[in-house]
Amino acid sequence: MRASVGPILLIVVGALLLLSNLGLVHLGQLKSVLKQWWPALLILIGILQLRKGS
Repeated sequence: MRASVGPILLIVVGALLLLSNLGLVHLGQLKSVLKQWWPALLILIGILQLRKGS
């Protein structure tokens, strides 16, 4: 599980920083988005882990 969490975390952080650099999301909005959607990210990681195990 830990082997997949690192790359997924890097992809998510990179995508969010890219959106911030492009001006599509401001850092203040980024905090509120993460605050609201962090459970969905955990669910997504869990689903990816289940698919990997199958």
